[in-house]
Amino acid sequence: MPVALHQYGREDGPGLRQLLLDIHDDCYAGEEDPFHARERFTWFVDHWSSREGWCCVIGYDGDEPTGFAYGAPLQKNGWWRGIDGLTGQDTWEDGTRTFAVSEIMVRPAWRGQGQAGRMHGALLADRREQRATLLADSSHVKTLNLYRSWGYVPLGEMRPADDAPSRH
Repeated sequence: MPVALHQYGREDGPGLRQLLLDIHDDCYAGEEDPFHARERFTWFVDHWSSREGWCCVIGYDGDEPTGFAYGAPLQKNGWWRGIDGLTGQDTWEDGTRTFAVSEIMVRPAWRGQGQAGRMHGALLADRREQRATLLADSSHVKTLNLYRSWGYVPLGEMRPADDAPSRH
């Protein structure tokens, strides 16, 4: 049976919170880096899922969740600040121009089967924004190459938080 994809909106966020946290815990089991701690990720789930236009796609193998992808449109803010070479029209946002893919996680038992690509594709399929953006740890070459195969183009490096790894 193929993995079924289900799409959810901002109104579903509170009800999905525990499931997203549980999937995160499975994906980062045994990880010692505080950047990937459940407490820290809880803040991200709450922050992103409360944003206007938030969308989440969750994969299910029968009743078992396989992973998720979620994001929201960029609002007017300094998202692009800190990336060398981007100015003016490159950085202008009004809440309708760019969709930010915030998280993509696939549980270990379902990795290597194309689940991330399917969830990512479903997440962006009906979006009205002109473009999408995401951040990826610049030390994860395999992940960067996967994102390039999906059509992403590296724009530069930034560090979104003091304790975050450098991101493309």
